[in-house]
Amino acid sequence: MKFLIAGFGSIGRRHMRNLLALGERDIILYRSRHSTLPTDELEGFPVETDLREALAHQPDAVIISNPTALHMDVAIPAAEAGCHLLIEKPISHSLKRLPDLQAALARRGGQALTAFQFRFHPTLIKAAELLAAGEIGQPVSARAHWGEYLPDWHPWEDCRTSYAARPELGGGVVLTLCHPFDYLRWLIGEPDTLYAVTGQLGGLELSVEDIAEISLHFTRGVFGSVHLDYIQRPPAHWLEVIGTQGMLSWDNSDGALKLFRADGGESRQFYPPQGFERNQLFLDEMAHFIRVVHGEELPRCSLEDGIKALRMALAVHESAQTHCEIRF
Repeated sequence: MKFLIAGFGSIGRRHMRNLLALGERDIILYRSRHSTLPTDELEGFPVETDLREALAHQPDAVIISNPTALHMDVAIPAAEAGCHLLIEKPISHSLKRLPDLQAALARRGGQALTAFQFRFHPTLIKAAELLAAGEIGQPVSARAHWGEYLPDWHPWEDCRTSYAARPELGGGVVLTLCHPFDYLRWLIGEPDTLYAVTGQLGGLELSVEDIAEISLHFTRGVFGSVHLDYIQRPPAHWLEVIGTQGMLSWDNSDGALKLFRADGGESRQFYPPQGFERNQLFLDEMAHFIRVVHGEELPRCSLEDGIKALRMALAVHESAQTHCEIRF
């Protein structure tokens, strides 16, 4: 099977390493050569700087890991060429060209997986099982918190020039840290209203928002909130779900999931397998994508899931600009 990787920044090279770890070696790189990282890993692999020439290699699958605002420039021609797609989150910075992508995939038969890797987290999967089994009764509130200091992400570069800080590339904390929009939909269900405020409070001299507070209401009656920032040190990423009969608490730092039962039943803790590390999420995601390309599985996180998460992120911007509640 032949893979084309579009974009060779930090996530592009992670995907390449994971493909190699899974025994896939027929890999082509399409890149702009704007990455600030070394290129020694590319030795022996074809590199193209023109998309038409890259697609002329006839890849079976295309991994889209270039900046967010450029995703559709690759995804639509790749879908037209009959390729299966793994699209990094968020799938775009705008909804405008997504109907063209959907039409191309439908016409040529390609599948698209949205790369929300937390769908593969073992204790979040366990949380989904516990919620479905009614272990905490009826959920009434869910809160996700993710704060992480942007200059620490890529210490080798000026954070103000990174994709995460450039509005023309789809940067900003809301789009860049949009994972909670996906896993809250997965765990809780669809939102029906959203209200948000955003700001630039971290003194980082960015042209994008570095903090957001988001209030949600879900169709099943659950209240929710999401906090995102580029400021917090030390970083923190956690989720709490409160139910009528207990609570779930998840912490990304160690992967621990805690179940408290209000009825006096046994409270339990769940942990990832011994030796678990962050890259396992991406490795499991890639293994799943390979099975999708082979027709063995359907995408665990579909293009439609990616579109719905993007709608939530864009609604945050709209609400913050208009100071109005957004209804889905």
